[in-house]
Amino acid sequence: MDAKITLRFDATVIERAKRFADKQNISLSRLTELLYDKITHQSYASLEDIAVADWVIQVAEGKAEYRTKKRSRKSLRNEFLKSQK
Repeated sequence: MDAKITLRFDATVIERAKRFADKQNISLSRLTELLYDKITHQSYASLEDIAVADWVIQVAEGKAEYRTKKRSRKSLRNEFLKSQK
């Protein structure tokens, strides 16, 4: 069963990923699912432990930046409830 999620990426990364997925004759959603499936079938202690295949490097092209925002439980709850409307 498929589940829908919302993700945020840098616009240039998305455009490169879309072009890559198109060349591979696969949707961007399925490409993302493939990547998540690959990394979650093994135990990794950190992001650096993940073995990255050549075709993934083509999508990433460059150093990855992991940006997170600190949010309160209340703001997370409100964001979730808003998304359910």
